[in-house]
Amino acid sequence: MDKSVEFSYEELAQATDNFSMANKIGQGGFGSVYYAELRGEKAAIKKMDMQASKEFFAELKVLTHVHHLNLVRLIGYCVEGSLFLVYEYIENGNLNQHLHGSGRDPLSWSARLQIALDSARGLDYIHKHTVPVYMHRDIKPANILIDKNFRGKVADFGLTKLTVGGSSLPTRIVGTFAYMPPEYVIYGDVSPKLDVYAFGVVLYELISAKDAIVKINGSSGETQGLVALFENVLNEPDPREELCKLIDPRLEDNYPLDSVLKMAQLARACTYENPQLRPSMRSIVVALMNLSSSTDDRDVGSFYENQALVNLMSGR
Repeated sequence: MDKSVEFSYEELAQATDNFSMANKIGQGGFGSVYYAELRGEKAAIKKMDMQASKEFFAELKVLTHVHHLNLVRLIGYCVEGSLFLVYEYIENGNLNQHLHGSGRDPLSWSARLQIALDSARGLDYIHKHTVPVYMHRDIKPANILIDKNFRGKVADFGLTKLTVGGSSLPTRIVGTFAYMPPEYVIYGDVSPKLDVYAFGVVLYELISAKDAIVKINGSSGETQGLVALFENVLNEPDPREELCKLIDPRLEDNYPLDSVLKMAQLARACTYENPQLRPSMRSIVVALMNLSSSTDDRDVGSFYENQALVNLMSGR
């Protein structure tokens, strides 16, 4: 393993006060996360059961070879007794806590746009700069960490799967249901467009601060996916009025409606039923850069392989 430190169990136990509850900062599908200070650096230690060895080695393999500003940095690992991954500590928690938790100031629209762009860059890097191609397979707000400067970093690569030659591979279903595209749920097909779909759902959450599956009609227990909810609105001849009702009320009026509409249209492109119609992460990065710069007359057509996205982002 290049660039990853192998820690002893003793050092990790000492740094976390024997993995005390006081140092526990999170709980995930594959284990618990603890805060520690190791060798002069703040760290987050993920402790995993031995049964999660497949996920452990998948994550270790990805993060040892893939380095990017918008991917959480792996410091090291330990394989004594349990399985441990040691990451850089990210101060501001995860996007889920900011969108759905209480006790935090609401993220500004520009911060939401920046976090979307950062996350897209991290995913684009995984898709484009790994051979064979890696995918994340569990993109959701809980797996997007936010640093002290409110920049986004993609985390939790335990579900990453290699694809051969960029093709779809049938596989067992893993991940979080509300973020799964139809081809994955029905056929188990895996391609980078799986991450694109999930990212589209995250964009809708950034706009609305609603959960990916929302309760409708109050207490009747009926639910609807965020994708369907936004699709109904975006199908209106002029969706602006209905869109305003879906925007996070904590933003008050502090957002450019045109920018929100374009992000919603981008999210819609990401969540097309046909995976071939969804843009690549590269196209999404360019679209979000264009939105962030707020200049609509930029010539970005050459960056896109998806003509529909060019039209969408130029307001046609």
